[in-house]
Amino acid sequence: MDFLLLCCAFLLGAAAYSNTHMGAAASTTTHLHFYMDDFYTGPNPTALRVVSGRSLSPDNGTAATSPRQFGDIVVLNDPLTEGPDRGSARVGKAQGFAVRASEGGIVSDLHLHLFLEAGEYNGSSVAVNGRIDMDTEMRESVIVGGTGRFRFARGYMLSRNYQYDLTNGGVVELNVYVQH
Repeated sequence: MDFLLLCCAFLLGAAAYSNTHMGAAASTTTHLHFYMDDFYTGPNPTALRVVSGRSLSPDNGTAATSPRQFGDIVVLNDPLTEGPDRGSARVGKAQGFAVRASEGGIVSDLHLHLFLEAGEYNGSSVAVNGRIDMDTEMRESVIVGGTGRFRFARGYMLSRNYQYDLTNGGVVELNVYVQH
């Protein structure tokens, strides 16, 4: 029995040593910058409310006019572009969903895949989760993984409204910092 434990300890030690000293790839940090078109209205909306929540607060006459409510679920299929203009070159798409998770303020639980369709990362994606508070100027989300060139990715994404209103949507600027 002692011999078996000694062999297991030796094998675990050898595996740990080889992972840290032989062939372990150094991680690289990549900064990606693009704009996300997130439009709820117009001829080609890119975001759609698929579940309408309701306010749990006493109705003060604003529930029917509020563009967003607690419990709303919105599905996103937003173009990612190089610049903020709608005619800017497309580099990918942001696909996922957001759940309005706060009774006070516009706060969403965001689950998003940033799929790249151009450049050296074509075909790769980054998975992002975060708490998005529309009342804050800069929002930070966590990168929880990726595919392709971003396999085993980690990092963070900073987002801010470029031109945005809650009724129609608009353009959101994204700065993504990926370790891979």
